[in-house]
Amino acid sequence: MRIPVGRHGPRLSSAWWRGAAALLAGALPALAFPAPALWWSAYGALVPLLLLVRSAGSARRAALDGWLGGTGFMLAVHHWLLPSLSVFIVVLAGLLGLLWAPWGVLVRSAMGGRPSVPRALTAVVVVPSGWLVVELCRSWQGLGGPWGLLGASQWQVPFALRLASVGGVWLVSLLVVAVNTAVALLVVLRPARIAMVSALMVGALLTGAVWMWAPHMREEGRIRIAVVQPGVIENGDARFARGEALTRALAGRHVDLVVWGESSVGQDLAARPDLAARIARLSTEVGADILVNVDARRSDKPGIFKSSVLVGPHGPTGQRYDKMRLVPFGEYIPARSLLGWATSVGKAADEDRRRGTTPVVMTLPDAVRVGPLVCFESAFPDMSRHLVRGGAQLLIAQSSTSSFQDTWAPAQHASLAALRAAETGRPMVHATLTGISAVHGPDGARIGAWLPTSASTSAVYDVPLATGTTLCVRLGDWSVYAALVALAGYCAAEGARALRKPVPGPPAPPSRTARESPARPGR
Repeated sequence: MRIPVGRHGPRLSSAWWRGAAALLAGALPALAFPAPALWWSAYGALVPLLLLVRSAGSARRAALDGWLGGTGFMLAVHHWLLPSLSVFIVVLAGLLGLLWAPWGVLVRSAMGGRPSVPRALTAVVVVPSGWLVVELCRSWQGLGGPWGLLGASQWQVPFALRLASVGGVWLVSLLVVAVNTAVALLVVLRPARIAMVSALMVGALLTGAVWMWAPHMREEGRIRIAVVQPGVIENGDARFARGEALTRALAGRHVDLVVWGESSVGQDLAARPDLAARIARLSTEVGADILVNVDARRSDKPGIFKSSVLVGPHGPTGQRYDKMRLVPFGEYIPARSLLGWATSVGKAADEDRRRGTTPVVMTLPDAVRVGPLVCFESAFPDMSRHLVRGGAQLLIAQSSTSSFQDTWAPAQHASLAALRAAETGRPMVHATLTGISAVHGPDGARIGAWLPTSASTSAVYDVPLATGTTLCVRLGDWSVYAALVALAGYCAAEGARALRKPVPGPPAPPSRTARESPARPGR
């Protein structure tokens, strides 16, 4: 008796290798983000995944490749969450990676086989549009928010920042994926090479046109901002005392505002008037208001809030912003009754923080209007855009990444300030407890040096203010809507083409030849 051992062995082995290749190919774009910050690699990092997915033998295989590629990307970009979420990060990455399964089918449909030149040019539009829809879906706060958008990898590239001022980080993502798509087709499709080179040149010309003609913000005045970064100090009282000492040393430096990082005050100031008085004395000594961040149970409301609180020489000014978008698992657990077990395998929140209900624009004594954000709220383009529409002249993000001190997270977080500044045409201060703290001007360019994670210090930045409105603020997420329209048009065209195909009829009965004769009864 012959047992068919290994009958499916080579096929199964090939599937495993293909799956591993998809995971690895999906992870490659993470190298474009800080800390490696190999920004130029983003323009070719997706090519291996695109080539793999387009070669899938079926739509099901393409969906699987897309899922695995998306999972690899999410794991690579968020690997620094491993200490907090433990193995749960693999589960989350796998769930979010499912968003790339339809994208895999789209890639195979638009790029698979030997597409004609018109179809290849269509792929340069619809494949990036599909990627952008994935980014849009996972940007929902309940799914973790817009951390690691592909366009965010270009935070230090001047032409990309100019694009962001027109269409936000979404437009930059579209450009990056379009270049990857054109390069992939250039590699495998000889008849379309001239068309792909032409597409790349058109993209370069359009980017140059944006560089030249997009509105520039007009500088109007300056403001001196001091950032206080105490460093990694576990004890709350000691951390407060260190912030106090660093702030006191700023006396005589003519600052207009002092900014402390997230959770710099661990007690509600209404319940601890002694702490409020100490901050007020600091404000008097320095000659400027102090924006602190309180992480505490409020005395006037139930629950724990994270709040930006402005304190002047006479105490809290009454201007307060309560954080609205909380970090999933870090500050609350989605569907706690179902996922509460995450607290047993990582550092997930034991108690959910409470949310604020509305953004706040604060007014300083010199009438400069400030829009505060807390922690990863700086990752949401709509929040900073809303503050600027409300009159904010300066954006401030108060943050703390002490749980991820030696990972890529601090640099990734600090880089977001450049994008938000470029999108809104307003300078942005990213002030942290433990580094990296950074300041970027209205065009997204860096102002001064970053304060590294090893520093326990303060720094003063001379920040230019600006007037004018960027197209991104004026028009909002128009690039997202354009991508949705392009994708809908492609799907409609594909549906119409499928309907035009002739429906195969029932198979004809086999014809009988002269040699064949009906069987005789009894024979």
